[in-house]
Amino acid sequence: MEYTIRELADLSGVTTRTLRWYDQIGLLKPGRVAENGYRYYGPAQVDRLQDVLYYRALGVELAQIKDCLDDPSFDRLAALRGHLTALEQEQARLEALIRSVRKTISAQERKELMNDQEKFEALKQRAVAWHEETYGREAREKYGDREVDAAQDTVRALTQEQYREWTGLGDEILRRLEEAVQRQTPPDSLEGREITQLHRRWLTLTGNTCDPAKHMGLAQLYIQDERFTAYYDRTVPGCARFLCEAVCRWADQI
Repeated sequence: MEYTIRELADLSGVTTRTLRWYDQIGLLKPGRVAENGYRYYGPAQVDRLQDVLYYRALGVELAQIKDCLDDPSFDRLAALRGHLTALEQEQARLEALIRSVRKTISAQERKELMNDQEKFEALKQRAVAWHEETYGREAREKYGDREVDAAQDTVRALTQEQYREWTGLGDEILRRLEEAVQRQTPPDSLEGREITQLHRRWLTLTGNTCDPAKHMGLAQLYIQDERFTAYYDRTVPGCARFLCEAVCRWADQI
């Protein structure tokens, strides 16, 4: 069966403008083009569009999707299984977050207090959800789903004492960064070294490994990605750059 561009748009839920753009960049060419210029899409194109939309739902860039689908070794069944696994993991994450929010709403409506363990679990889940929403896409592209999922699972598994230490370290790092910048302390100072040590400890407290090269790579993101910069510079501008320069100076000496 063949579909016109309008019929395929209606079937898939994407616009005809999007389909024309996919054609232009070589992501999804029509099966044939009639003499009158009308585009027609057959079963192979419908399957490819389905693959494109699955990848897009997972946040993959169009250029990467094209490279993947055009690879002669592309295994559609294996890719679909990978999509299913990723979607099931996302479903589990969202369901856990939904349960936590519902429980909080219910407690508020009944003017009941959540016990400390329930509050703690909700805090951890919100922290994981915020990180996934803010940095998940880049982290997964850079380090892979397995490492990101493992890091998130580690956060969820933290005890209350470990979680307090982890969040406390984050607060201490930010406080000392702000003080250092305000005092115009150079990043290659002893204070810069101590902040670098604290930052390494904060990164590894959740069970992650962080060698000097990885530490410096992460620090570079703090000045390359405006979201990281905004986080560290939210009160005192210059904190993100101080941390980056301090880590690059001291990471291989701690």
